[in-house]
Amino acid sequence: MSTYTLLSGLEPLILTPDLNFINVGERTNVTGSAQFKKLILENRFDEALVVARQQVENGAQIIDINMDEGMLDSRQAMIDFLNLIAAEPDIARVPVMIDSSKWDVIEAGLQCVQGKCIVNSISLKEGEESFLRQARLVRRYGAAVVVMAFDEDGQADTFRRKVDICSRAYHLLTEQVGFEPADIIFDPNVFAIATGIDEHNDYAVAFIEAARELKKRFPQSHISGGISNVSFSFRGNEPLRQAIHVVFLYHAIRAGLDMGIVNAGALPIYDDLDPVLREAVEDVVLNRRADGTERLLAIADQFKPQKGKAKTADMTWREQPVAARLEHSLVHGIDLFIEQDTEEARLEAVRPLHVIEGPLMDGMNIVGDLFGAGKMFLPQVVKSARVMKRAVAHLLPYIEAEKAAGGDSSSSKGKIVLATVKGDVHDIGKNIVGVVLACNNFEIVDLGVMVPAQTILDAAKRENADMIGLSGLITPSLEEMSHVAREMKRQGFEMPLLIGGATTSRAHTAIKIDPHYAAPTVWVKDASRAVGVAQSLLSPDLREPFVAANDAEYGKIRERHLLKNDQSRLINLDTARQRGFAKSAIDAIVTPRTLGVQHLDVPLSALVPFIDWTPFFQTWELAGKFPAILKDEVVGTQATELYNDAREMLDRIVAENWLQARAAIGLWPATRQGDDVIAHTDTGDVPLHFLRQQVDKPLDRPNYCLADFVEGPDAQGNSQDFIGAFACTAGLGIEPHLARFDAALDDYNSILLKSLADRLAEACAEWLHQQVRTQHWGYASSETLENDSLIAEAYRGIRPAPGYPACPEHSEKDTLFRLLDARGIGMQLTESFAMLPAAAVSGFYFAHPDSTYFVVGRLTVDQVQDYARRKGLTQAQAERLLASNLDYDPE
Repeated sequence: MSTYTLLSGLEPLILTPDLNFINVGERTNVTGSAQFKKLILENRFDEALVVARQQVENGAQIIDINMDEGMLDSRQAMIDFLNLIAAEPDIARVPVMIDSSKWDVIEAGLQCVQGKCIVNSISLKEGEESFLRQARLVRRYGAAVVVMAFDEDGQADTFRRKVDICSRAYHLLTEQVGFEPADIIFDPNVFAIATGIDEHNDYAVAFIEAARELKKRFPQSHISGGISNVSFSFRGNEPLRQAIHVVFLYHAIRAGLDMGIVNAGALPIYDDLDPVLREAVEDVVLNRRADGTERLLAIADQFKPQKGKAKTADMTWREQPVAARLEHSLVHGIDLFIEQDTEEARLEAVRPLHVIEGPLMDGMNIVGDLFGAGKMFLPQVVKSARVMKRAVAHLLPYIEAEKAAGGDSSSSKGKIVLATVKGDVHDIGKNIVGVVLACNNFEIVDLGVMVPAQTILDAAKRENADMIGLSGLITPSLEEMSHVAREMKRQGFEMPLLIGGATTSRAHTAIKIDPHYAAPTVWVKDASRAVGVAQSLLSPDLREPFVAANDAEYGKIRERHLLKNDQSRLINLDTARQRGFAKSAIDAIVTPRTLGVQHLDVPLSALVPFIDWTPFFQTWELAGKFPAILKDEVVGTQATELYNDAREMLDRIVAENWLQARAAIGLWPATRQGDDVIAHTDTGDVPLHFLRQQVDKPLDRPNYCLADFVEGPDAQGNSQDFIGAFACTAGLGIEPHLARFDAALDDYNSILLKSLADRLAEACAEWLHQQVRTQHWGYASSETLENDSLIAEAYRGIRPAPGYPACPEHSEKDTLFRLLDARGIGMQLTESFAMLPAAAVSGFYFAHPDSTYFVVGRLTVDQVQDYARRKGLTQAQAERLLASNLDYDPE
């Protein structure tokens, strides 16, 4: 039995405690979205899919789908919409919450949905017989369930009724139906407060206390609620509603609320609320005084936004004692006064160390708590870390002088050695994790990038570290992480090993790394999870249950992998080739205007319009699609501030030539030869080796290989098609600027510069591809697409990159770099085929009008042997190259 709730669309969602609060998207709900309702009623399902896609892009971890509308065949609408979603992988990857008050609609949805969904909802309002019948069906379909606090006497509005109904439902579900506790989600009913009706005054308190009691009684189950209901009485006064939501969430989440729909707007920080407003709101939310509603109404209009009135900076915080000023600077990321305030605090303190252990750490603890509660976002945390570093740097000479005189040093929560593994040069994510951990009083020893295994282990011994954290972006790094784990076991290490990075996953860690090391090996999804994981592993009380739960989950993953990797579910290589993509497009072949290799200097100003900003925000763990993210109800304020900082730095990068962008492109005659493509260059024929899908698919769906998009020779054996390749970077010249920021202890601007360099490199790839399509190759000479259309890939042709799903083998980059003479533009490869500079992109050009991206996926042993033969490798070498591909397991 799992202690965690396990949900899935196409991808798993495991509701571990470190997820904090689960955001359920509600816009695919005809009762909650007028826009969605209109689209469904007008049968505009394609446009309705866009609404679902936007929710996922904007960070919804689950999407709620409701078709309860009097003018609609709700059952058929649910079936049609779920079937459409199933064909959209970018939507179907998240779990679905099937939401309806009609059981036949819910059951119809259960028969359509893939993965493990949530039913919203069942209740005892029609008695136990109906409740048990529906619950048994939900369990038979394999879904989790929301249980409303609703029985034969109506909806629960008091603490006692909420707890009693939910407890009754829990016992029925677990004892008579066989539900796992983790698959039960209680909704104890959020009702509006401050309505003017005295009986309503205790609604919020009843919910909060019910959440606390239910979490105490049933710790493996979840508590959900519709948060915006609580402020319904103040429609039209959005700042006041936001304040009510913030206060309600602050108390409810602490009590046990861990899931729900939050339409709270750009939530301010709880401690930043106007003290008068916060006190008045808390009086109402917590029902602390009989006249709370009247007092709140009396001040409500003061907090409505005043048109035409400019905001001025509130500097009253500078009048507070120095400890409070330091705390304010840290929480708000203000470094303007930090040295003078730190010096004032030092002069007041007995020892300089007390300033760190006192007001500075108090402030960073608040930052850590706010980030963990979802009330601060990553860019704010990085700014706070910058302030902290500058304060510590000011104190360091005094601390060192005291040490020399025989003083002691500060203690931390633990020491963690972090490193990007050998062969990999990417460190943005690692640096962010280090900043967040440091903000929570962990001592970080950052070894940098391309760090060999023994260097990491030697540093861990030398520093007496409590754990090691490994990071990597490219798939060869996964094999290197496995090597580090094996070495840790061989050399007798017992400290925990943390695994993180863009290509890592819980599944890969469980299958390819954890078995090689006896001590805890834990996958850390992102920076927001790092603190909880580290604290759990170093806490005497938390470590044992945390490790046990982690080990149990890894065991289940390995069991599922064994079933999934059954080779009998794949077709053999000959059959896959027979089912390959075979559509010819001879009449669409265009001879490139310029054959051979060209090296280009690219002006940065030409790249700025091609930037795709959405991944930029993802780097900073802000979920949402640009430009909508700037107005997002939750992260919009912080996203706008980050975007303004980025645009300001980008202007300087361009105006002052901080970076240089260079590119290499090559176009050659080419001939398909089986699953290879032969590029006919001036210096000879060069084979490019590709892999083919082997998953058993319907006959009308090809088993793709990239070679399929190039024509074979004509009747005389001559080439009749072409292929291209490119490599580009926008990271040349970045080092002195990073050194400048590092010297200033400015993590924020250092990470900002790296993330902008990455965006410019991707923009360079986009600009370059357009130049190739319209000029150098010229097969789309009349193309005129705006940047949104380019981002959506609304053009002919593809540019797959080695190391990505259609071409998962990184070593093809070596051939590509030799073809392009990439060293001539300042680019090179590490031994693991990572590109230097780190802000770089490379890949192939295919012009076939039906060329498309795809996932190679699982492979059979016969294809690996064939691939080894074609590349001139031993099978062992080929297996090592493909070892990081979870879907190929030679064992």
